[in-house]
Amino acid sequence: MKVQKVILPDSGDATWMLLDNGFLPVQPVNELLAYKRNIEQSPNTIRAYAYHLMLFWRYLDQSKLEWTKVGLTELADFVHWLRNPQGFVISVQEVEAKRTEATVNAIITSVGMLYDFHERNGEVKGIPLYTMSVAPGRRYKSFLHHINKGKPTRAKRIRLKEPRRYPKTLPSEDVQRLVDACHRLRDKFLVQLLYESGMRIGQALGLRLEDIESRGDNYIRIVARDDNPNGARAKTKDTYKIDVSQALMDLYTDYMLQEFLEVLGDSPSEYVFVNLWDGQIGAPITYSNVMDLFLRIKRKTGITINPHMLRHTHATELIRAGDWDVAHVQKRLGHAHIQTTLNTYIHLSDQDMKEAYQEFIEKRHGSHSLSDSEPGAEENPG
Repeated sequence: MKVQKVILPDSGDATWMLLDNGFLPVQPVNELLAYKRNIEQSPNTIRAYAYHLMLFWRYLDQSKLEWTKVGLTELADFVHWLRNPQGFVISVQEVEAKRTEATVNAIITSVGMLYDFHERNGEVKGIPLYTMSVAPGRRYKSFLHHINKGKPTRAKRIRLKEPRRYPKTLPSEDVQRLVDACHRLRDKFLVQLLYESGMRIGQALGLRLEDIESRGDNYIRIVARDDNPNGARAKTKDTYKIDVSQALMDLYTDYMLQEFLEVLGDSPSEYVFVNLWDGQIGAPITYSNVMDLFLRIKRKTGITINPHMLRHTHATELIRAGDWDVAHVQKRLGHAHIQTTLNTYIHLSDQDMKEAYQEFIEKRHGSHSLSDSEPGAEENPG
């Protein structure tokens, strides 16, 4: 059983399909994947669904189960199968879970999507993955509570509790070490751009020269495109602007003059980040090119780094500065929902608590000193 990458003949786009052990298409899964492709979901999303559902089909095959006859017990067994490295073998010793809670929940979501799709098409009856209930009374009431109250809501019966994980960030001095470790201006500009703008790597790799405004207003326009030859995608469908500093634009200008135009001459690429020394000259660089770059930087500096960590660092610095409203951070990062920004970046670390308490102590001592020096504060000896 395998996930097979397929190049569509009409568009040249890549997609994925699931094949069984006899290398025949797994029709129920492939119908869902085709639907996802037709509604223009990201190829990376389709790929994730394919691999998640491959695991489910392996479980069904090992358990001798029909996919249309799955109940709550079988779904619970599937969760155990995902978490247990030895499959159905019972171990008397404690073993490390094969997959995290977040990964298992993502796989269960894909399975639920599969059954939702076929249930709406009338091909299967609903499986007991969800329960319908009226939300109980609670202290917090949403803005539209008066409209939604009394209506049943759907909740998953099977969902593992995920430990809270906070995004990994870097101190500014480590970011500077990363930039200094790059020999090429192109690579320096890429690292500095990700750090200063908070862009996703897919957005950066899809940038075109027309998206950068370096005359007057310094900003970068994020445009959703699905025809980039390197497979880069902006994720969001909306076009928006990110303001950047003059120093970053100066670095961009140096890159254009000293490397981009120097190598490409009169036949420049329309893309910003392109191959200039290896591979197909002038072609936009790929995700694998970037991962190779970050691996080289890690070897030089000893700093564990990936492109998304620079995005997290940028967002965290904005919020910790205290001058940025969460709505502004949401807009800059391109989050569709403000709750994503809140859940990801609004948290208090031990250092935050320490600094807040120290500030409280200093203010309290300051107020005591002031009260002691006020007229009449001293005891009247008479």
